[in-house]
Amino acid sequence: MTSSIYSPAADRYENGMKYRRCGRSGILLPEISLGLWHNFGDLNSFANSQAMAHYAFDHGITHFDLANNYGPSNGSAEETFGQIMKKSFLSHRDELFISTKAGHYMWPGPYGEWGSRKNLMASLEQSLKRMNLDYVDIFYSHRYDPDTPLEETLQTLVDIVRQGKALYVGISKYPKEAAKYAFRYLEERNVHCLLYQGRYNLLNQEPEKSGILKQVQKNGTGFIAFSPLAQGLLTDRYINGIPADSRMAQGNTLKEDVLTPHLLQKLKRLNELAQQRGQTLAEMSLAWLLKDELVTSVIVGASSVGQLADNLKAIENTHFSDEELKAIDN
Repeated sequence: MTSSIYSPAADRYENGMKYRRCGRSGILLPEISLGLWHNFGDLNSFANSQAMAHYAFDHGITHFDLANNYGPSNGSAEETFGQIMKKSFLSHRDELFISTKAGHYMWPGPYGEWGSRKNLMASLEQSLKRMNLDYVDIFYSHRYDPDTPLEETLQTLVDIVRQGKALYVGISKYPKEAAKYAFRYLEERNVHCLLYQGRYNLLNQEPEKSGILKQVQKNGTGFIAFSPLAQGLLTDRYINGIPADSRMAQGNTLKEDVLTPHLLQKLKRLNELAQQRGQTLAEMSLAWLLKDELVTSVIVGASSVGQLADNLKAIENTHFSDEELKAIDN
């Protein structure tokens, strides 16, 4: 069992982690951030969750990415992080960059999701209590709400900063035109949009193709990628079939019909390229994202310390030749 007395590694900022500036801001984020979407809920071992958080911080990961509904169950990832905060990280709070979000379903009734002022304010209050925090470093509107006036959502973000409950704000998964409006609205009120969070990986290059990456750069906003391994597809896990203990076999967030013969062939081809580079498919997939300076950080999920350690190897080689890039795109 992990000791309740935690002393972080003395060389945590000198053992390989690299940091990138977040748009036009004073914030530097680690190239790899730890996401708590899965594996940190009340269905998981606290000792394992704590061990992963300790390992992350010991290796220079200062950014922990959460949301109100992360778990499972809803809220339990924040509760787990709150316990880790209290037991391990309290005296290191100012070294950490902690995010949370609201917008997806969290509680029943008309105010338990989307982008109303009532939902965002209530959700952040709940999140702070669960995490044993006075403030978060960044609070996101987790998804664009087509029915709530965008001004209501954005003004709430402004007010949250002015109340001191978040140092910065960001938006997640917003369509391009809504993002453009959000950037301008926030800037006019002297609350810069620090980060845009988007799904981005070798199998889903929408942020680049839609122009979102260029848009956030023009605005001086950072871009942080989630789902960099496409929920495990961009690993060697499914190259030879569907393991019984895999996310796909369980059918929760990844369905079997996604793994078409065409996709399987592509994964095998990418896996061969990764091996030629001396990397695993997962390492190459993370490195491919980090090849682009427009990507500030990549959020990884992990189910074990070993898996997290493997992911961190990606930062050792983020250079791709023109031939390699062509092979990836074919």
